[in-house]
Amino acid sequence: MLQPPAAEAVILDLDGTLLDTAPDLIGAVNDLRRAEGLAPVTREHLMPVVSHGSAALIRRGFDMDPRAPAFEPLRQRLLDIYAHRISRETRPFPGMMELVESLERRGIPWGVVTNKPGWLTRPLLRDLGLMPRLSCLVTGDCLPERKPSPQPILSGCEQLGLHPGQCLAIGDAERDVQASHRAGTASLVALYGYINGEDQVRRWGAEGLIDHPMQALRWVATRGGAASQRRRRSPADAHTA
Repeated sequence: MLQPPAAEAVILDLDGTLLDTAPDLIGAVNDLRRAEGLAPVTREHLMPVVSHGSAALIRRGFDMDPRAPAFEPLRQRLLDIYAHRISRETRPFPGMMELVESLERRGIPWGVVTNKPGWLTRPLLRDLGLMPRLSCLVTGDCLPERKPSPQPILSGCEQLGLHPGQCLAIGDAERDVQASHRAGTASLVALYGYINGEDQVRRWGAEGLIDHPMQALRWVATRGGAASQRRRRSPADAHTA
């Protein structure tokens, strides 16, 4: 596949791409298990589902059928526990802030498109000091559809004031690649993220695979284009998404 034109903006997935949220997600599961009188489970046990949402964490963390009467109450308690420790151990992946700073020096706007709901996403980004740096933000509860639908990526491009073909999306799940291609953006797979042994990433059809965030610069323009500088939204606008 030919390499697409150098991108004038970068759209990042959140969990497993921009941020390593696994420590707090797994910590929340184990906090809940302890509250239920159960022993903690290992990181290795939960990592295969750590980016698949609270229901997947309850299914695997408690070996519970979603149809069980206790399932939904446990899931709600998990979300409450996670919200109270959302940034305790979560940090950007190694090299991610270096990438962000490189993009900003080039005048390349960047933002986040995630399936995580806004009531969890915004406090997390705020705690880590990233909210003022975003040029777009689309969360999992602000549109009728989530990734792999193209709608969130298209909304992010609209906030950036750019055509999808001018943007690059980076994620660590097949749904990220599907959403990107349906929207018309190029995509990269973050191999440093939450890829498990069953993921056949080379079959996802992404334009590239990266082992480290800084490798994404190969697909990015050396400086922001006139369109991105003229039409990009302010961070304050992005936060209303």
